[in-house]
Amino acid sequence: MQEYDLFVIGGGSGGVRCARIAAQNGARVGIVERRHWGGTCVNLGCVPKKLMVYAAEYGHAIEDARHYGWNAQEHGHDWASFIAAKDKEIGRLNGIYVSLLEKAGVDLYTGDARFLDAETLEIGPSPLDPTAETRVVRAKNIVIATGSTPTRPDIPGAEHGIVSDEAFHLAERPQRVAIIGSGYIGVEFAGIFAGLGSKVDLIYRQDQPLRGFDEELRTHLTEQFPHFGITAHAGTTPERIEKTATGYVVHVSGGKTIETDCVFFATGRHPRIETLNLEQAGVFVRDGCIPARIVNSATNVPGIYAIGDVTAAHNLTPTAIAEGHLLAERLFGQEGREWSFATTPKAVFFSQPLASVGLTEEEASQHHKVDIYTSRFRPMRQTLSGREERAFMKLVVDAESQVVLGAHMAGPEAAEIIQGLAIVVTAGLTKRDVDRTIGLHPTSAEEFVTMRAPTRQVGTSAR
Repeated sequence: MQEYDLFVIGGGSGGVRCARIAAQNGARVGIVERRHWGGTCVNLGCVPKKLMVYAAEYGHAIEDARHYGWNAQEHGHDWASFIAAKDKEIGRLNGIYVSLLEKAGVDLYTGDARFLDAETLEIGPSPLDPTAETRVVRAKNIVIATGSTPTRPDIPGAEHGIVSDEAFHLAERPQRVAIIGSGYIGVEFAGIFAGLGSKVDLIYRQDQPLRGFDEELRTHLTEQFPHFGITAHAGTTPERIEKTATGYVVHVSGGKTIETDCVFFATGRHPRIETLNLEQAGVFVRDGCIPARIVNSATNVPGIYAIGDVTAAHNLTPTAIAEGHLLAERLFGQEGREWSFATTPKAVFFSQPLASVGLTEEEASQHHKVDIYTSRFRPMRQTLSGREERAFMKLVVDAESQVVLGAHMAGPEAAEIIQGLAIVVTAGLTKRDVDRTIGLHPTSAEEFVTMRAPTRQVGTSAR
């Protein structure tokens, strides 16, 4: 039986960072992964999805190039060659994650881990190593970093649909795609498939897509869907999926039907904890996730910690990495590093990307009187191509202190621009600090430093 100072269950971004930092601080560390080194982000999430976004954007770029004097010809997208190139890059990244761990002196295991008690784990065969012998390890500290997995809705015919994990390995690109759900995954894949030439129907129960984002930003996104060839079915609930001789029929509320070649469920994700045997360790589970203290990632059991998607606190790769890093330093290194989780920026890599940091107008106006600054314009790149898409920018500012509480954007390079605005919000800078910054011309980003007059004032004085 191997014994460790720290053992990490899950080789995703958060687990790998935690294991590496702990080992670099002198701890004896082991880590186990059941399927993909690098986790969801590297294999079935952020990285391959962003490569797909790039692939879709090149189609628009070829069309626009002709307006800029290029004799560019578009002959259709070669899905098979793209998927092969994507898989090669993912394989390279897998190797990097393994190499980083090995160089740090971490012991690597492949298999499915389950608790025997609060300090003991059994590691058996898994999809990554189906012939592995069962092993047992003990550790003074155990970190649960097993991430999340797509949720498939419980409706008749759900077995006919795919989830995001499968979308990255389709043998062919479907000509018609019905995407159910309008969170990050639904909106992003709607843009990807439409950009590659598929007919896309986006079906969602809410009045607006991207629940939790600023309402004005959500409205802007809805207005942009037609420009990208996406048919939105707002306020619509799928009721059953029917397989036909030519594809599938999605039966939705109101008696409508949508014919398609592929049904794509983007109906959320849930923590992957069902096989961990948590009850043997006494770990408390609430609403399908593991509640853990934000300040130290501790569960209700001393010596057992949870980071990343299993806690359902942030569900973002950078926050999982930060949680893992902070935990490793607290246990084995020197404390002092800090991250501002409250001002974590977020982005949706749609055909027209969206990004946000800080408070939405709705959140801020509950406790503050706020000045709202907005701007809508056609990005300079689109003036010759004649595209009708519009960019949107917004600042949420405390009316009394003039501190910038939030920034929101939809438009070219939105994620890159909001990363800079995240420093403004995190540092608690004021609108005056923004105003006295000279713009970089000609860029879209300069619009944030030239919005002089508020569009409106809302909310109440701080209580």
